Amino acid sequence: MSFEWQVITNNFSFLMGGLVTTFQLAVIAISGGLALGILVGMARLSSIKPIYYPATLFVNLMRTQPLILVIFWFYFLIPIVLGKPIDAFTSAAIAFIIFEASYFAEIIRAGIQSISKGQVEAAYSTGFTYWQAMRYFIIPQALKNMLPSLITQGVVVFQDTSLAYVIGLREFLRSANVVDAREMRSVELYLFVGLVYFMICFSMSRICKRMELKKGAA
Repeated sequence: MSFEWQVITNNFSFLMGGLVTTFQLAVIAISGGLALGILVGMARLSSIKPIYYPATLFVNLMRTQPLILVIFWFYFLIPIVLGKPIDAFTSAAIAFIIFEASYFAEIIRAGIQSISKGQVEAAYSTGFTYWQAMRYFIIPQALKNMLPSLITQGVVVFQDTSLAYVIGLREFLRSANVVDAREMRSVELYLFVGLVYFMICFSMSRICKRMELKKGAA
């Protein structure tokens, strides 16, 4: 069996365009999911039942669904709700933000709970209100504690963006699929895709590992 790696070089710009789309979707999913996750995570710690129960229901609902199903929900339901079609990228971005927020929320909740009550009471004793204590004292410390978990979840999000190809989004995997349909070089293309995913995700996992070691040594 002979390999024809020129299929990669001949279509390199097209494949990199798909990779850029993958990065864009991952960045939006992580930043949007984290922002929403912080709010949901704080709501999960609330003693006010009308805040706590909807947040808990949201987290449990999302975490019990396959991501691919959530992608289909938003791809088919949002046009019906809005009364007009939306593009695959926007649909996928919304689905990822909503879905990933449930996982980020649990990381945030655990991170906030890792701050000792003594430190929380110290923040209140200085005259901070609840929101000031959260903003200036508790969340910054909690984010530091949960950073390795957040990076790990970021790696998972990056890998999961490949699922967006099921609604026709031309991200990295879909781009390779398009080239394969034209060139019929599946082995070379999918080996290349796997290698790129390995290099990116392995690099991120090593960063996470170093952070954990640094945290343990501190």
